[in-house]
Amino acid sequence: MKILLLEDDFTLSKEISTFFTSKEFECFPYYDGSLLLKKYFPYEYDLIVLDINVPGANGIEVCKGIREIDKKTPIIMLTAFSEIEDKLASFDNGADDYLVKPFHFDELYARISSLLRRKEIPQQTEKKIIINNLEIIEDDMKVFRSGEEIKLTPKEFKLILILAQAKGKILSKQFIAEKLWDYHIETNQNTIEVYINFLRKKIDKEHETKLIRTKIGYGYYLSDRE
Repeated sequence: MKILLLEDDFTLSKEISTFFTSKEFECFPYYDGSLLLKKYFPYEYDLIVLDINVPGANGIEVCKGIREIDKKTPIIMLTAFSEIEDKLASFDNGADDYLVKPFHFDELYARISSLLRRKEIPQQTEKKIIINNLEIIEDDMKVFRSGEEIKLTPKEFKLILILAQAKGKILSKQFIAEKLWDYHIETNQNTIEVYINFLRKKIDKEHETKLIRTKIGYGYYLSDRE
């Protein structure tokens, strides 16, 4: 397994690299985000770890740049900050997970193992889902309503796909959070409300028929009927 690491703290980078080696991963460290983007080749690595605060392009900019050419390789963000804005910015630009410094290497390893397991499991899902005048094309990560494309961030697309695949079933915040991030942390449930509001503004606001629905006390579902 090959892991790409962006971390400008030389000591920490070396410690992480040594830890990955002990777990039989190959680690390829970079210290500058702009240099990493220049040399990045799609799908060359099995997983990517990006620190946010680095020289050149920061980790979020690097994440965005990678996602423009590589939509599938798992990405974990590292940062010394824990503000919700950093988390949202990371997820909105395609990150799969987020870890706040200081962290235990065993926790980082657990997160990596979870993402790699998910990557290896074949996804038996519908390639196209149509609900009323909403069309979701999974392989292309595109969403259309009344034939007009709706631009969604990677996390927003994953959320609408989770709701659509449930075929009208009500999904709790906890269930959605676990599907979005593969593990449960308290802040994720609050973040679900933020993403639901984002989706409603993009998908429902300009249309008479609302598709993203709430059952108070239970959760959310996608349907063209109450």
